[in-house]
Amino acid sequence: MPLTRVHRATGARTALGALAAALVVAVTALSGCASGEREEDGAPRRAALRLPPRHAGFDYQIGGAYPPPADVRIVSRDRSDGPAPGLYNICYVNAFQAQPGERSSWPADLLLRDARGRVVVDEDWDEPLLDIGTPAKRDRVARRVNRWIDGCADKGFDAVEPDNYDSYTRSHRLLTASDATAFMRLLSRHAHARRLAVGQKNTAELAGRRERAGLDFAVTEECGQYDECDVYAKAFDDRVVDIEYTDAGLRAARARWGDRLSIVRRDRDVSTPGSAGYVRTVRWESSGGTAVRAPYRRTVVSRCCPVR
Repeated sequence: MPLTRVHRATGARTALGALAAALVVAVTALSGCASGEREEDGAPRRAALRLPPRHAGFDYQIGGAYPPPADVRIVSRDRSDGPAPGLYNICYVNAFQAQPGERSSWPADLLLRDARGRVVVDEDWDEPLLDIGTPAKRDRVARRVNRWIDGCADKGFDAVEPDNYDSYTRSHRLLTASDATAFMRLLSRHAHARRLAVGQKNTAELAGRRERAGLDFAVTEECGQYDECDVYAKAFDDRVVDIEYTDAGLRAARARWGDRLSIVRRDRDVSTPGSAGYVRTVRWESSGGTAVRAPYRRTVVSRCCPVR
């Protein structure tokens, strides 16, 4: 079973609220205080952030940017690409693991190692886990990832999607949920200072830590397939963008959440139009494919972006 999720929404939404174009919402970590004030732990409070609209057309383009279909109002793209003009743009960053082509660029001591000194690797994607097990190492890893977040902000993205929040579950108990939350907190603080909202990527089991981690909305993979959409919907007040990779998952997501969440069916390689395997649909009846469970629910990013 997959992992992750958040806190629940209550009350009916007006059509205007559900369809309003990317709201500008004042978000604060503990209480809606003015900018310049500080939290109890000394961190600056969140400034006004632009959050994704609820129940809006969505496209997941982390495998390569292309002109969004006409129904799209939210798009997620890799940090090496630019935002789509006029839409709500989410910037994908692989924050908790090193992509294969970037492994050598990381200091050796920031790659997680077991008792024998061997690098711990997410075997399904051949990605070494980053060592976020101590405050000092979390700070060092965050400094590098935050440079990528700066790049997202400089390009004009509205939000960031730090992937592999759940990598501690693949660490052979060398990392903990508390390590992941503390590291996410460092990224969120930096992103909020750059006026970027932060999306929780999967990891339903940490939904209850949403505020502690500084998370503003959710990006989920197959919450319909695995019957987890309610966890995210509750935690993020329906500010959820969901990617399904099978007809069965899309059907399940739309049956219960089609009028509340932002849902799209993509192919597992998140390929571009013109590719043989390209799939994008928002109606399960119109798509092809079969319900096949992946070893993990994280999407493959087929290309690797330069270290910034």
